[in-house]
Amino acid sequence: MAWLSSVLLVVQVLCALAVIVLVLIQQGKGAEMGAAFGSSGGGASGSLFGATGSANFLSRATAIAATLFFTATLGLAYLGNSAAKSSQLPKSVMEQGPTSQIPGQTGSTPATNPPAAVPNPAANSVPTVTPQAAPSPAVPTVPAGEKTK
Repeated sequence: MAWLSSVLLVVQVLCALAVIVLVLIQQGKGAEMGAAFGSSGGGASGSLFGATGSANFLSRATAIAATLFFTATLGLAYLGNSAAKSSQLPKSVMEQGPTSQIPGQTGSTPATNPPAAVPNPAANSVPTVTPQAAPSPAVPTVPAGEKTK
């Protein structure tokens, strides 16, 4: 099923690009009157598609690309929904319900109970050393108006 979603995604991107290009190529409705009088290259009848053939071809190609785009979108939505149904994960945060475990904690111990202390047999044989702060060096203070020698 992963290959099908990859194919649909490629089809969707290509159709989206095709729709963008086809819409930008098409002329607006106001450009037809100018072309009829010859002011903007009036030789439309001698073109590849005929007088109105290019407009029909571009509009049909746009409609086909748009239909393929929406079909690919619906297919991707269906595949995504069916993948979510088949997994055991909850669909939303509201379906999870309240959690009472600390993250990383295993088992069914509630979060209010602290973990049991593990006895350390080596703790009694090692002497305990408490660190002491080193004495700070005495810094002589100079009154505000005097200079040091």
